Amino acid sequence: MSLLTLDTANAKTNLHQHPFQLDHALSDHQLFTLERLVDLASKMPRDKIEYNSGKVDINQDPDTTPQVNLEPAQVIREIETCGAWLVIKNVESEPAYRALLAEFIGELSDASGLEAEMFEDLQGFIFISSAGSTTPFHIDAEENILVQISGDKKVHVFENEDRSLVSEGEMEISPDGHRNMHYQPSHEERAAVFNLKEGDAVHIPYMQPHWVGTGERYCISMAMTWKTPEVRRLNKIRFMNGTLRRYGWVQNPPGHSALADGAKVLMHDMVRAVLDPIRRSEKARRWLRGLIYGRKANYYYEAGHKA
Repeated sequence: MSLLTLDTANAKTNLHQHPFQLDHALSDHQLFTLERLVDLASKMPRDKIEYNSGKVDINQDPDTTPQVNLEPAQVIREIETCGAWLVIKNVESEPAYRALLAEFIGELSDASGLEAEMFEDLQGFIFISSAGSTTPFHIDAEENILVQISGDKKVHVFENEDRSLVSEGEMEISPDGHRNMHYQPSHEERAAVFNLKEGDAVHIPYMQPHWVGTGERYCISMAMTWKTPEVRRLNKIRFMNGTLRRYGWVQNPPGHSALADGAKVLMHDMVRAVLDPIRRSEKARRWLRGLIYGRKANYYYEAGHKA
């Protein structure tokens, strides 16, 4: 049985370019019961779980985000009543979720007519949200199919080719930079709005700003994400730009200089070759983030405890 249904012509035209809606067959899948998600959260390293109150503004200031005084597993168990938003990151580390993600993206590759090489670095993120929750205005550094498993969501995706909503500087990647972006109600003039119910999904292209609101019951969604070779290159440049900016060396955006871009990609790969073996443990990842980027890079450890 196919996991997704989409118009092939639409996918070939719009994938990686524009948002569009499609259908899926995962709403009754056993991997997305609350009991299974409690078990998953219990297995994941703490830096792979982020949560806070779902009662936040579209334009939420990260420094004043209200928290929920519960542990992750308890948040999931009480999601119908606790008023929370929670994400389990990198679920591809668990074999069952990795297999599902690979199958889903494989079908997407076949349907779009694009080569498998265009779908690299597969990652999965599962969102569990109480009724009436908001995910503030933000951008994500990957291509994404957001799959609605249970409940209803309204997803607002924004065209930003002229960078008037989110600037190139704000698109830089740094662990100490929160994903939330500045939002104004006038932005809605550019919004493509998708009303997702169980069995619906939407493609959110790389770095396109969006915000999300849940309906009258709790929601479970999974972001099936991947990166094209170009996205991986851009992320390396934007990561180096974000890191260098932190130390006072403001950089030009990708595409300004092929020589500078190439040097940043090389520098990124050299540093990661040294650090990746060290970053295998959660303790080491936390220490390195704090050492290089400061306390804010580990902000999600504070979630779950009210100030």
